[in-house]
Amino acid sequence: MKKQPSVVITNAARSPSDQLRSREVRYITMMSARVACLIIGGVLVSLKVPLLPIWLTLCVTGMVLLPWMAVLIANDRAPKTKAERLADVAARQRHQRALTEPSAEAPPEPVTIDSDVVQPDKTL
Repeated sequence: MKKQPSVVITNAARSPSDQLRSREVRYITMMSARVACLIIGGVLVSLKVPLLPIWLTLCVTGMVLLPWMAVLIANDRAPKTKAERLADVAARQRHQRALTEPSAEAPPEPVTIDSDVVQPDKTL
């Protein structure tokens, strides 16, 4: 009987629900920062602080870029494992070999013209 290698729990992949939860938390955090940019921009306008255009530019930039970055991060998946990467490489190599190897051509099928069976010309 062959002994199975032991599995170390620290090497186990995170469950999909844990991955989803962490992405949700990052998304909510980034969107909260966007709301904070909006509130800070409103407060700065009402207080008429020095260098207002610079501060407003930073707030607007945050309000525009944060949703884009939040969606990218929320849709991100966990990095591929070594086994997944090796499987991808093997699939690409099989596909490349299938493209480069000559395929065995099937014999041409007879063509029917006006109920007469015509054998294709084999000299072509």
